[in-house]
Amino acid sequence: MNLALPALVPALPALGAAATVAVGKKAPGLARPLAIVPVAVSAVLALVVALQLDTGQALDAATRLTPTGGPDIALAIHLDGFSSLISVLVGVVATCVQVYSTAYLKSDPRYPSYAALVSLFTAAMFLVVYSGDLIVLLVGWEVMGVCSYFLIGHHWETADARSASLKAFLVTKLGDVPFLFGIFLLGADAGSFRIPDVLAAAGEGKLGHPTLTALLLLAGVAGKSAQFPLHTWLPDAMAGPTPVSALIHAATMVAAGIYLVARLLPVFLLSGAALVVLAVMAAVTMIGSALCALAQDDLKRVLAYSTVGQLGYMAGALASGDREASVFHLVSHGAFKALLFLAAGVVIHAAHTNSLSAMSRIPGLRRRVPDAYWTMGIALFALAGLPPFSGFFSKEAVLTAAEHAAKGEALTNGLGPASAVPQAAGWIVLISAALTALLTGAYATRLFLLAFHSPAEAAAVAPEVLPAAGLATAAADHEADAPYSPELDEADPATAEPPAMRWPLWVLAVPTMAFGIAGLRSDWLPALLDGGSLRPTGVTAVTGTGLAVVGVLAAYGAWRSATARVATGRPAPAAADRVPERAGAPAAEVIVADPGRTLLGPLFGPARHGFGVDRLYHALFVRPVAAAAQLVRFLDREVVEGYVQGSGIGANLLGRAVRLAQTGNAQTYLSALLAAVVLLAVLVAV
Repeated sequence: MNLALPALVPALPALGAAATVAVGKKAPGLARPLAIVPVAVSAVLALVVALQLDTGQALDAATRLTPTGGPDIALAIHLDGFSSLISVLVGVVATCVQVYSTAYLKSDPRYPSYAALVSLFTAAMFLVVYSGDLIVLLVGWEVMGVCSYFLIGHHWETADARSASLKAFLVTKLGDVPFLFGIFLLGADAGSFRIPDVLAAAGEGKLGHPTLTALLLLAGVAGKSAQFPLHTWLPDAMAGPTPVSALIHAATMVAAGIYLVARLLPVFLLSGAALVVLAVMAAVTMIGSALCALAQDDLKRVLAYSTVGQLGYMAGALASGDREASVFHLVSHGAFKALLFLAAGVVIHAAHTNSLSAMSRIPGLRRRVPDAYWTMGIALFALAGLPPFSGFFSKEAVLTAAEHAAKGEALTNGLGPASAVPQAAGWIVLISAALTALLTGAYATRLFLLAFHSPAEAAAVAPEVLPAAGLATAAADHEADAPYSPELDEADPATAEPPAMRWPLWVLAVPTMAFGIAGLRSDWLPALLDGGSLRPTGVTAVTGTGLAVVGVLAAYGAWRSATARVATGRPAPAAADRVPERAGAPAAEVIVADPGRTLLGPLFGPARHGFGVDRLYHALFVRPVAAAAQLVRFLDREVVEGYVQGSGIGANLLGRAVRLAQTGNAQTYLSALLAAVVLLAVLVAV
C-alpha cells in the first residue's frame, strides 16, 4: 500500500480547515466547497485504504520525530481492521454533517469558522484512529477537546452555550491530566510509545504497573467518552448547533475513549481490578443515563443521555474482554445516532423548539417532516435494539460478550486468557445491560410518540405546513422545571427543509438498517476484526429483544393512559418543586401526555435533573473552588498589592524627607555638621 493514501486521510481535512479560515470571510462562496470536498475525499480515501488492507492484516510504518532522552516519539501509522472500519465511519458521518450544515447554518455569519473547526475536528479524529504512537494520538485527542470547546460555544451570545463549552472543556481536561500520566507510565514501562511495542510488552508481561496504568487511562476515557462520574458535560453540550452534536456523539470525541481502550485492551486484561472498575462505571452509566433520558423534555438532551448509555454498552463489552462487540456497537451506534441528531435538527427546524411537550401539542408535525419522521423511526428502532436493524445485532453482541464473561468464558479472541476477565465484571455488565435494554425501549418509544403523535390531532385537522405564528405559540410552553438548552433560532418555520438537510438522513438510514445483516451474513465483519463470532446466542437474543419489547409496550401503554387523561382534561399532578426557567417568562402549566411521569413515578423529578449529580459537584467542587478564588483575589488585592503599594509609598516619603535636607546652602550644611560633632562629643564624654 502507498503510505501517501493513509497520510492524506487526516491531512486533507486539516488543510481544508486552514483554507476555509484563510479565504472564508474574503470569499464566502468558497467556504462551503472547502468544507465539504476535503472531508468527502478523505472519506473516499479511508474506504480505499480499508479495501486495500487485506482482511485480518495490519500495517505499521513509523519515522522518528524527536528523541526525548527516554522513549522516542514517532510519527507512526498503525492500520488494522479496527482503524479501517472506524475511519470509514468518521468520514461518512463528517461528510453528512458538513453537507447538512450548509443548509442548517445557511444564514450564520460565522459559518466559515464553524466549518473550519468541523474539518479540524474530523482531522483530529482521523489522527487518533490512524496513529501508531501514543504521544501523536494524544495530540489528536487534545485537538478534539479544543475544537469541541469552540463548537459547543458557537452561539456564544447565549449564556447556555458559553457555560456548556466551558464545562465540557474543564470536565474533559479533568480526566486528561491522569490520562497523560497514564501514557507516560505506559511508555516508561514498555520502553516505547509505539502502540505495537506497548502491546508486545503487555503480551510478554513486561508492564510493571498494569493496574495503575489502566486506572489512569480510564480517567481520561471517562472524561472523553462521558462515563460516570465525568458524564455531566455531554447533556449540557446540546447548547451547540445540532450538526455538531451529531459529529461529537456519533463518530468523533466520545468514540475516541472507547476506541483507545479497544486498541489497548491487552493492557487492561492484565488487571482484573481495572476491568471491574470499568464494569461498574459502565453499569452506573447505562442505568442512570437511561433513567434520565426517560424524563427529559428537551429532544436533544434525550439523545445526549442516550449516547451516554450506549457508550456504557461499549465500555461494558470492553470490561467483558470483547473488543469486537464494543467496536461493532460503536460503528452501529455511530450510524443511527448521527441519523437521530440530524433528523432531530429537521424536527427542531420545523417545530421551532427542542421541547417534546411543545411538539406534542403541534398537530400534524409528522406530515410536515416526512423524511425525519421515517428516518427517526428507523433510528429509534435500531436504538431500542429491535431486529432486523443494526442496533439489534450490536446490542446482542454486547450481551453475548457479558454472558460469556459471567460464565468465566470471556471472548477475548486471543488477546489474553479468558480467566483474565473476572466473572463479577461479566455479571455486572450483563444485568445492567439487560435492564438498560428495557429502559432504552421505553424512552425511544416515548420520544417518538411525544414528537410525532400529538393528542391534539383528535381535536384539530393538521395542515401540511403550519404557520409561523401557530408554531411560535405552540413552542412557547415547554415544561418549566425541565433542563432546556435551546439553540439560537435561525430557521424560517414556513420554509420546507432543503435537500441538503434531507438526503443525509437517508444516506445514514442505509447502514442503520443494513450494517448488522450485511456484516454478519457472510462473517466479513468478524474476519475484519479479531476473527471471533459476533452472532448472538438464541437465549441472549430472545431475552434482550423481549426486554426491549416490554419497554416499548410499557411506554406505549403509559402514553395511551396519559392521552386518555388529556382527552378528559385531567392533567397529571404537577411537581411540588416546579420552578420557572432561569431566563424568560415562566412557562405555562400545560397538559402533556408524557408516559415518563407514569413509568418513573417518584423518580421522575430526580431523573429529570440528573439525580442531582451536577448539584453535588457544584457543592463539592465548584463552590469551594469559587470561594478559594475569592480568597486569592482578596489576598492579591488587599494584602500582596497593599505591601507593594506600601513599599512604593514608603520610598516616596523617604525621598521627600531626604529632599528637604538638600537645600544647597553651605552654611546650613556646616552648621548641621558642627551640631553633629558636638552631639557626638557629648555622647562620648557621658
